Amino acid sequence: MAMIDVTVRGAGIFGLAVAWACQRRGARVRVIDPRGVGGGASGGIVGALAPHVPETWNDKKAFQLDSLLMAPAFWAEVAAAGGADPGYLQSGRLQPIADDAALAMAQTRGRTAQTLWQGRAAWQILPAADYGAWAPVSATGWLIHDTLTARLHPRRATAALAAAIQAGGGDISPDAPEAGQVVEATGYEGLVALSTALDRKIGDGVKGQAALLRHDARSMPQLFADAIHIVPHADGTVAIGSTSENQFDDPRSTDAELEDIIARARAAFPVIADAPVLERWAGVRPRARSRAPLLGPDPRDAMRFIANGGFKIGYGMAPKVGEVMADLILDGRDNIPAGFHTRSL
Repeated sequence: MAMIDVTVRGAGIFGLAVAWACQRRGARVRVIDPRGVGGGASGGIVGALAPHVPETWNDKKAFQLDSLLMAPAFWAEVAAAGGADPGYLQSGRLQPIADDAALAMAQTRGRTAQTLWQGRAAWQILPAADYGAWAPVSATGWLIHDTLTARLHPRRATAALAAAIQAGGGDISPDAPEAGQVVEATGYEGLVALSTALDRKIGDGVKGQAALLRHDARSMPQLFADAIHIVPHADGTVAIGSTSENQFDDPRSTDAELEDIIARARAAFPVIADAPVLERWAGVRPRARSRAPLLGPDPRDAMRFIANGGFKIGYGMAPKVGEVMADLILDGRDNIPAGFHTRSL
């Protein structure tokens, strides 16, 4: 292979998105990960690309909106380049409305979304009866339907990105020499190592458990209630997730906390009450102290870069994370929001 311009350590969603963005601009890229593509938290099963509520606007929400609006073209290009389907669909999402106060708030957010979402997506209030058996239980009989939410299959999405990178001549390896500019996208272990090096809390890992059920609702909107995501995938499965555990002994084991999530999901969404469980999954997601992505030069070495901290929103943020990191790495243009920037550490 020709001389490498950019080496990315970590073949999760942020690492692959950065490598892909750099390669699209003509850089020769190498991705290194001993666990393989999607070997960490990015190899999960849920894949909910859900927006923050349209209110109290800030840089984080604006960045996420830009990225979610970029996503259809981003994933279509990835699929075309590598010939692999990431399972992406801008499916929308339904949420039950519990009482009159929640209904009034939802209506206010709907009006705000008309402005903040630039007319490119809507936050609607619709009768639960419109969705038949797929509607979640709603005490008021009304649902929020946002049209911005999308889904993909995490494992298929990382595999699709890897296929696109390799089809363009990029190298993906469990172990290889670093060359060129180096980006650390090493998940929660990278945040723990950074905290140790700087002798202060930069970030850590939060364990999540999720389940995959056999139920074919591939064309239906996602569901969200009782802090549970229900995500229909294109292969006739439905993902349920997830727990958030700050303390854990085994990062990959499932236990009674997941069984509770499954039971709550079946109660909130009767349509999946009898759907068989195909898989139980656990992994640790990287959460920066700010709960926003952590992007920019590595404070330990100004010649290296960091792209980490995609806690719960990594797939939704990935298209724009890749672009702003490529701006910085290849062109020296710093378009990273202040709240995401490593200079704030």
